[in-house]
Amino acid sequence: MGATGGIADFDALRRAMAENSEEPEGPARNARAEQLLAEAEKLNIPLAVVEALGHQLKVYNYSSEKDKMFVPFARLLRLWDERPGDFDEYETHSLYWVFKWMSAGMLDQPHIPLASIEKWLGEMEHRYRLAGHSERAVRSAEFSVAAHIGDFPRAERAYAAWLAADRDRMADCHACELHGQGGWQLRNGRDAEALELWRPVLEGEYSCAHEPHTVLASSLVPLLRLGRTDEARAHHLRGFRLVRPMESMRGAYADHVEFCALTGNEARGLELLAERPAYFTDAGQPRSRMDFLAVVTLLMDRLTGLGLGEQRVPGPAGRAWSAAELAGHARAEALELAARFDARNGTSYVGDRVRERMDQRPLADRLPLGVRAARTAPAGPPAPVVRAPAQEPPSLSVLLAEARRLSDTLQPHALEAWAAVAEAVEGTEVDAYVRAEVADHTAMGRGPEGAELFERAAELYARAGDEGEAIAARARAAYVRALAGEVDVATAAIGEPYDRILALYADEATGVRQTASVLMSRARILMRRVHERSEGAFEAEQAVRELLALVGGRGGSDVRLVSRAAEGRAMLAELAEHAGDGERAAELFRQASAQFVGAELPWFAVEYEVRVAALAHEQGDMAEAERALRAALEHGGPHVEAVGRAQLHLQLAEVLGGRGAEEAAEHALQAAHWADEARESATLGAWARHQLGGLLLRQGRFAEAAEVLESALADLSAETHGDGAVVQTQWWLGDCLSELGEHHAAAERRLQAAEIARHWPEQHDHATLAHLAAESLGNAGLAAEADRAYARAGELWRAMGNVHFLVRSLRARAWLALRTEAGTAGARRLMTAAVTECESALTGLRDAAARERLTGELGHTHRQFGDLLARSVPEDAQDAAIQDAFEAALAETTAAIAVFAGLGADGLHSRTGAELAAGWLEADLSRPADAAARARAVLDAYRDADPEDDTVRARRAEARQLLEPAQA
Repeated sequence: MGATGGIADFDALRRAMAENSEEPEGPARNARAEQLLAEAEKLNIPLAVVEALGHQLKVYNYSSEKDKMFVPFARLLRLWDERPGDFDEYETHSLYWVFKWMSAGMLDQPHIPLASIEKWLGEMEHRYRLAGHSERAVRSAEFSVAAHIGDFPRAERAYAAWLAADRDRMADCHACELHGQGGWQLRNGRDAEALELWRPVLEGEYSCAHEPHTVLASSLVPLLRLGRTDEARAHHLRGFRLVRPMESMRGAYADHVEFCALTGNEARGLELLAERPAYFTDAGQPRSRMDFLAVVTLLMDRLTGLGLGEQRVPGPAGRAWSAAELAGHARAEALELAARFDARNGTSYVGDRVRERMDQRPLADRLPLGVRAARTAPAGPPAPVVRAPAQEPPSLSVLLAEARRLSDTLQPHALEAWAAVAEAVEGTEVDAYVRAEVADHTAMGRGPEGAELFERAAELYARAGDEGEAIAARARAAYVRALAGEVDVATAAIGEPYDRILALYADEATGVRQTASVLMSRARILMRRVHERSEGAFEAEQAVRELLALVGGRGGSDVRLVSRAAEGRAMLAELAEHAGDGERAAELFRQASAQFVGAELPWFAVEYEVRVAALAHEQGDMAEAERALRAALEHGGPHVEAVGRAQLHLQLAEVLGGRGAEEAAEHALQAAHWADEARESATLGAWARHQLGGLLLRQGRFAEAAEVLESALADLSAETHGDGAVVQTQWWLGDCLSELGEHHAAAERRLQAAEIARHWPEQHDHATLAHLAAESLGNAGLAAEADRAYARAGELWRAMGNVHFLVRSLRARAWLALRTEAGTAGARRLMTAAVTECESALTGLRDAAARERLTGELGHTHRQFGDLLARSVPEDAQDAAIQDAFEAALAETTAAIAVFAGLGADGLHSRTGAELAAGWLEADLSRPADAAARARAVLDAYRDADPEDDTVRARRAEARQLLEPAQA
């Protein structure tokens, strides 16, 4: 029925109201309800007006225009008082039910006096008593009033009376009642008790139109306060997905914004605000607007505190807003609304709670969510450090001592310490040795571009009289030339420093440190030649062994020498790997790692444990790969850069995924988090989210998985990640959406994936996705579209020679035909085709296992054919038509029994199921003796079966039920 079309009769009106009820919440649905009321008034049917008023009241309640509820309700109440006979049983129940909506609605409107609300409570109590209803709903409403104004003694009395009163048809559903009861525990500081009350709703035992949506939102902050962050994360992802499409849930939406502000997810909080611009100004429910503006203030104050007060943020339409500006605006608006409520209530309770909410402190520095959300970074360059006037900057001697300590012990941040020295010596007179050290360490920070600076350091060392360190600096210059790709130049350049350092060392004119440094540079250069050109392995190995001979056993407490020895072993490991000896390579890498850890330099061991993990993975040793990756994470600690952490967590997730999804998901979550921190959201982060979504799906956490996979798809691309990753993500997302009942969206995802897979040489994935898309289209009520998709899948299955799925696509089309113009005749043709495909494929099939599987498929096809024929009879069919349909159904079911019987024990349960179906058909055809015979056949089949088997028990119970008429 079009939005502007006239309503011809009462049935048309009811259909139009039912269609409007399925539309999204909001002003458009409300406007249509208003049109339908006008149409109802033209029909001159009192019940039509009553139903249209009830429909209007309902859509107002589930929208942002809740303040419009009072007019249709007042009219309904007047009609009831004047002509109660115009109300049928359902509308009578609905009238009393929405009394509760009026109570809550009045509390939400500060212009309605408290005396009027109290009067209304009395009216509600009187009418409920006259109608014979329990006072449970009345006491619940009284509790809401007392709790809202902060009258705790009265609230406690009403709460106790509410729980003590009998539940009847007027009581709120279990889910809503538990939400209210848990909310009271929360207000009294009992977080754990609130969560325990909410547990049945959170676990799906109780639900309704607004639950578990609101309970999930309400649970976020108490979970954070209790340190149950994993649950809080899950509830946010799952709950926000439920709240997002529902315009009426501004209060719950605010809870999710608050969660983002309290967990370091400010960027996501801004995304949530941008999705709902109308929430800033919609005035139909002042209380939820006040709550929303309070958390907007909280979020904006948080951004301002991070130095982002000038950042552009989403706000009320009509102008641009900075975070600082919106913070002030939202605070003023929220407090003005709170003041109106407090003036109405005669207390300060609402304002106190709003201020408390706005002034909360974060409960987590950053709680990773899995979905993409960039870290909120300070605006512009960091502010300079302002020192207190009494504090003097560190002297050069202090800076120099600290830099030497850090570099001598190979500590992280040594180069930063030398940068501080370089800044301190700039423009001052210092000796040549200090300038040499500064140049040397500055060069180290420049990588391949440091050669000339190393040469300058060598000159300064020589001028200062340290020939050994000068030679070592020239050797380092040669090595960085190799890093820049000049391997031949580097090889030639290292010759002279190598000869000179050995001569000096032989004359005891330099020490082990400088000599080892030169030998290390030479070994590194020769290793570059092996890696880049696959040549010179023998020469490189000799150089490494010469280094190890020098430093072996000399390390002691000198971590520099221990480091040389460990790196030398790692080089031997690389050479073993190059030669194809993975086992030897892994052992040498483990030894190198152990040396670094033993020297209390664990961060240097990370690279080697990663190499061990890769080798173990290649050899199929997942336990060793897992051990090595865990060791790498442990050894690296805070010293591994964000991108390195992301890679380690992602690798560990992949290794653990084959054993169990739960811990693997935690590592994928961490990988996504660190990828975002490294600004690699679109590359490494997308891959981590792809993995995380799949792991959450495996755990049955469909809503969380859907949120993560949708976030991944925003960045995944065939060019960067491969079209296989894109297809798999779409596929997983389709599975999630299907489980969540979002069948139309599931079909879209599966069709998108199928379109990509259509171009692949191997067509199995294309066919499977087309088949799944057809299933989703059918579940979405799009029968014609589903039929076309099944037909396409069937063509693909036929081309691939997959008879099983070809037959299943034909069966699915047959069932769909009952809902389309093809009708029963078309359904019969398709089921007959399915039987024929099975029988043809069985002809000449010699493989015993394949023949058995296909025989089972034939049996199921006959069984479904029988069910389809039995269910295809129209409600107004004549007895003869019913008889013919049931006879045909019985023939197909009997054929199924025969096929399953041929499978022996493997077909037992399928045979007895078909036997019972045939028995019920016999009973419908008035053949009680034949029905009883089939029931006895089932009981005989299970004479020696396990009585604890669920299928056996169910079949025996059904067989006895089928026997009852014959035994009566």
